[in-house]
Amino acid sequence: MSAIVNVKDLHKSFGTNKVLNGVSLEVPKGQMVAIVGRSGSGKSTLLRCMDGLETINSGTMEVCGFAVHDRDNLNLRELRKRVGIVFQSYNLFPHLTVQRNITLALTTIKKLSTAESNEIAAKVLKLVGLEEKTTAYPEQLSGGQQQRVAIARSLAMNPELMLFDEVTSALDPELTGEVLKVMEDLAKQGMTMVLVTHEMAFARKVADVLIFMHQGKVWEIGSPDELFDHPKTPEFAKFISSNL
Repeated sequence: MSAIVNVKDLHKSFGTNKVLNGVSLEVPKGQMVAIVGRSGSGKSTLLRCMDGLETINSGTMEVCGFAVHDRDNLNLRELRKRVGIVFQSYNLFPHLTVQRNITLALTTIKKLSTAESNEIAAKVLKLVGLEEKTTAYPEQLSGGQQQRVAIARSLAMNPELMLFDEVTSALDPELTGEVLKVMEDLAKQGMTMVLVTHEMAFARKVADVLIFMHQGKVWEIGSPDELFDHPKTPEFAKFISSNL
């Protein structure tokens, strides 16, 4: 199985604060990798490095064939055509309909026709169970629906890799279930995904690989069942006991 993400000895600091301290990992094509850990362990920073949103101090990171660490030669626009990222905040344009929120990048970045873009929007909205919301505006949707539109918007670009950064942390339990169901369906379809999450039960059920980050390092890595049933370090044992 070829790796879509390959990270070796990655370091990242913000001033004197060392956030990533020698991270190495691979994300095989078609797998879901869940990253868990306490706040400040470097999870979200690692994800943002994958999309080129943060620069890397040292080490190497290859994502979808792009050398993300080589900033001077990195074509960010092309990278972001291959990599979709969804954040905790939905970042939808409030003055645009659901359909236009999705088609905007298709018409401006991919230069597709309005008809073709609308067809793609209809398809991805069906995937997230919102085909009837085409003409709605974000303020008319619940938080869970807005997050599903944000996922649809990323899917519309036909990415090779999807990144999810704590996408359910602002949602109540019922709405969280809606969004997790969409992600579970994507996993069944073979979408390669990396998600930073605090949803332990979901990570255990759906992820192929679980990564526990601690102090800016990959502290434990393995199958979810193996790690949850037999934690190798006291740090992870303490983490799961306080989260389950």
